[in-house]
Amino acid sequence: MKTMLNVALPKGRLGEKVYDMFERAGFPCPSIHENNRKLIFENEAAGVRYFWVKPSDVAIYVERGAADIGVAGKDILLEYAPDVYELLDLDIGKCRMAVAAPRDFRDNPQKTLKVATKFTNIAQTYYSSKGRDIDIIHLNGSIEIAPILGLSDVIVDIVETGTTLRENNLEVFETIVPISARLIANKSSFMFKSVQIEKLVREIGGAR
Repeated sequence: MKTMLNVALPKGRLGEKVYDMFERAGFPCPSIHENNRKLIFENEAAGVRYFWVKPSDVAIYVERGAADIGVAGKDILLEYAPDVYELLDLDIGKCRMAVAAPRDFRDNPQKTLKVATKFTNIAQTYYSSKGRDIDIIHLNGSIEIAPILGLSDVIVDIVETGTTLRENNLEVFETIVPISARLIANKSSFMFKSVQIEKLVREIGGAR
């Protein structure tokens, strides 16, 4: 029996793009296109089993070995630093991690900067590298509202088109790091299933 490769795909538009890449690379699973609520799909002939998970959970499934490989945004890898191998930049899901603030914002280095974000580690690391004293306010959603209501001076968040920022009279002041989707692997799986994983990396690298 063929060794199965367990693949964690992020739910949503990005996951669908990723699956298309896997399919083009020779790892199809036609049942994934069926209109149902199933979360696990497998194709024994291709030696692959896919499952959909929340994008921010992909790295946990891979790190813990429930998935051999998966696809996670660079933002997740930087924020949570999971113990996984990063194999390939898939060059999709592109955006950037940035500092944004109201258009009239002027930073006063004498004062502690109030930063609203859900990416506390990325923000902490970035401002530590600049030697800037900050007060982090951890929020989970609607970060853009924080500076408008005076909760924070700036926000650190993912920016794709910048439309939401503009609609809320905010603008990007600094780009921290470019973000894209990365193929990651469980360290133990990479050792024991290296032939399949390396073949997949080669094929996907060629199918991008």
